[in-house]
Amino acid sequence: MITHIIMMKFKPEHIADIAAVRETLMALPAQIDVIRHYEVGLDVIHSERAWDLVIYSKFDSLETLEIYDKHPAHLEAVAFLRPLRSHIASVDYEA
Repeated sequence: MITHIIMMKFKPEHIADIAAVRETLMALPAQIDVIRHYEVGLDVIHSERAWDLVIYSKFDSLETLEIYDKHPAHLEAVAFLRPLRSHIASVDYEA
């Protein structure tokens, strides 16, 4: 099982768009059948070191993660998010 975690910080002028971002991301599991688990969390503490949004997802293998990564619905979400975010970080690990 591969766990795929993404964290994002948004540009100040796009903080108000985070709810729409979450809706866009939460639509992906219905469109991409290789997703085994999918959560999108929004920061509630808003500390100086906090990130604004996290995606926690699981895939059966690196191959299915690659299918997700190249899926048109995922690519559309990435294109939507790119101009809104200021920073992005990721980690992928096998469990």
